[in-house]
Amino acid sequence: MPSAHLQLSAAQVDSFIADGVVRIDNAFPSDLAAQCRAILWTLSGCAPDDPSTWTRPVVRLGDIPAAPFRAAANTPVLHQAFDRLVGAGRWQPRGSLGTFPLRFPSADDPGDAGWHVDMSFGWEETDDFMAWRANIESRGRALLMLFLFSEVGETDAPTRIRLGSHRQIARQLSPFGGAGLSLRDLAADGFASTAHCPQVLATGSPGTVYLCHPFLVHAAQPHRGRIPRFMAQPALLPQGGLDLRRPVSAVETAIAQALQ
Repeated sequence: MPSAHLQLSAAQVDSFIADGVVRIDNAFPSDLAAQCRAILWTLSGCAPDDPSTWTRPVVRLGDIPAAPFRAAANTPVLHQAFDRLVGAGRWQPRGSLGTFPLRFPSADDPGDAGWHVDMSFGWEETDDFMAWRANIESRGRALLMLFLFSEVGETDAPTRIRLGSHRQIARQLSPFGGAGLSLRDLAADGFASTAHCPQVLATGSPGTVYLCHPFLVHAAQPHRGRIPRFMAQPALLPQGGLDLRRPVSAVETAIAQALQ
């Protein structure tokens, strides 16, 4: 029997369905976050105690399948949350945490701060990321996840999130079935259709994880603080597809409700 203290509450699940995101504090230990952060500093070529080495607003690092990252991705509290939101047996454990956009204090435009939805297929066919696609069944993506490895305050380039925007994206994707739409299609209006949605910032301490609906509209922003922001933004991959005819999971229920 799963430990009750590890489980998301019914209120948290309902909030995820309505807003498209749930924040989990202490999703992985702070000392594990420190181990990961040390690896990221080394690979970045920057020094934590020498701001003169922080010469770019963004440093992107590739996938790092090191043990501390695997451990951070697979804590009991996260596995329980995946079961609650996606369904037991319907997601694939992560062996790593994907790419890392490390953001540094800078007056320069980072060049990647536009509103968007993360696409989940089509990357196999083209390097043009604007041609990558998403569909109403969220092929290839069960969740978007934001893993915080550093302290992230309001000025430390926290990810901007439009609450409830996943519902509008579901309605836009619905008429196009399995083919879905490309990022170019969805971004044609600059995501103006979600501009009315309340905005929250993905702030928190090391070990915080935001679990987001795959259709959630979000954006980076310039770093105007003092502490470099270290984060991973992997997908949780599905095991099998969604069934919108008989929605069971929170991810499916959110889509089904949006289409009513």
